[in-house]
Amino acid sequence: MDDTLDAFCADCRAALKAAAKPADALGQIAEGLARLLTNPEFVAMAFKEDDPPGNRTLHHDAETDFYVLAHVQRPGKRGTPHSHGESWAVYGNARGYTDMIEWRRVGDAEDGGVVLAPASKYRLGPGQTRAYGPGVIHSTEHPEKAWVIRITGTDLDAIPRYRFRPQRDKILERA
Repeated sequence: MDDTLDAFCADCRAALKAAAKPADALGQIAEGLARLLTNPEFVAMAFKEDDPPGNRTLHHDAETDFYVLAHVQRPGKRGTPHSHGESWAVYGNARGYTDMIEWRRVGDAEDGGVVLAPASKYRLGPGQTRAYGPGVIHSTEHPEKAWVIRITGTDLDAIPRYRFRPQRDKILERA
């Protein structure tokens, strides 16, 4: 298999078009991303040592609407629990690691917020990937600088998503 960005995107498009629903293709996309992350030429194309924190779009597939994004995560970045609404995402690390927590909603708080508890905690290292289907609540933490590729099912800024905030929501046993 060709481990280039173009080949990966063609494989993603084919998997999404063949799937009964997009979530059915996430395993294939995660496996392909893991292979892509082991290609030093891809990593060198996607990231430079002096890239500032932030993200940029490497590819948008107009036919199926998925995006391939390169994220440079600053040391100490800690995200709050969130989901991608009706969309999905696949995360993979090219360098550094991401500490992940998947959350489950265990109730509603008295003040109108929600109560979340960790369902699982794990670390994604270089070459490792994980898929998150619609509605899966998760959070990320980057104790050191990390290079992350994230594939999303659409432009996440254009759809309703869910973010959970410690000021409003009760987040139990946060790591």
